Amino acid sequence: MSVRPYRQILRRKSKKIKVGDIFVGGDAPISVQTMTNSPTTDINATLDQINRSVEVGADIVRVSCPDKNSTTALKKLVKMSPVPIVADIHFHYLRAVEAADAGAACLRINPGNIGSEHKIKEVISAAKSNQSSIRIGVNAGSLEKHILDKYGEPTPEALVESALAHIKILKDHDFHEYKVSVKASDVFLAVEAYSQLAEADNCPLHIGITEAGSLRAGTVKSSIGLGNLLWSGIGDTIRVSLSADPEEEVRVAYEMLKSLGVRRRGVSVISCPSCARQQFDVIKTVQEVEERLQYITESITVSIIGCVVNGPGEAKETDIGITGGGKGNHQIYVNGITDHIIRNQNVADYIVEFVEKKLKQRKENKPYNTI
Repeated sequence: MSVRPYRQILRRKSKKIKVGDIFVGGDAPISVQTMTNSPTTDINATLDQINRSVEVGADIVRVSCPDKNSTTALKKLVKMSPVPIVADIHFHYLRAVEAADAGAACLRINPGNIGSEHKIKEVISAAKSNQSSIRIGVNAGSLEKHILDKYGEPTPEALVESALAHIKILKDHDFHEYKVSVKASDVFLAVEAYSQLAEADNCPLHIGITEAGSLRAGTVKSSIGLGNLLWSGIGDTIRVSLSADPEEEVRVAYEMLKSLGVRRRGVSVISCPSCARQQFDVIKTVQEVEERLQYITESITVSIIGCVVNGPGEAKETDIGITGGGKGNHQIYVNGITDHIIRNQNVADYIVEFVEKKLKQRKENKPYNTI
């Protein structure tokens, strides 16, 4: 489907850096991140989470490094991971130095608890020596005391002041491979902070709503905040923070990006909520189709509409469409055009097989034909 002008998002111009072999910022695609939640010292469990996340599209994965045993394990994880690894550092700057030496592609440091400029200088030196980038990770829940004393509470201006102060430190030490986040669990606070920072510096922005909540509540909250930023062209890499498995964060991130036409991956299903007019079980069909086709990485759109009220119109905008008809006869559309009718067939089975065959024909560059 062609992209219409009103569907295009104009991204903010930012400089481009590298996180391992992944570009972030500039004209690079918005990368998707997640974070493992297993003990980093449990190498098998952590690697399993990394691999599961990569399978659903993660470009970058972050792991916690709270102690020396974790940075020791990190060295093994970096070698085995199929994607760049970001080391998450809090409180002790030496963990950042160790993580850089262990091969971390990026070091996430928190200005609120990493320590003095002298310690940051040591981190910068280690990052330079190991070609690691740095993420300045400002968080409303852990701002520096002097900034909190100044503003009385976390405010957008407080988050941005913290970020700019640490950007200056990096620049003063001739370090420019950095990206920044100014996260908060409050949607309004986070959006405004990112908006202000986007005007103040051209660094790549890692966007997220921190501590967003459970899978359902956190998805809604993150979609409101991150959707607002992405729509405004703000955001170069994204992490959805959910109390859920890491791969669920990746899935939600892609649904956001797909809904805005920013990045496409896998099957995008347009489906009706169903009503008494439905000619097949829409809800059950959609659930089965999404589950059975979630392994697909190539972009394809599918509309599943239970009756003829909106079915034909929605089908015109998708690669494959089905509209429920009477007496078990359902209309199939291909590339927005009426194609054929199926009669008394299992709808989910047919759609799954049809999508798989169409993608195979596309891959082999063969002309389309029905199944």
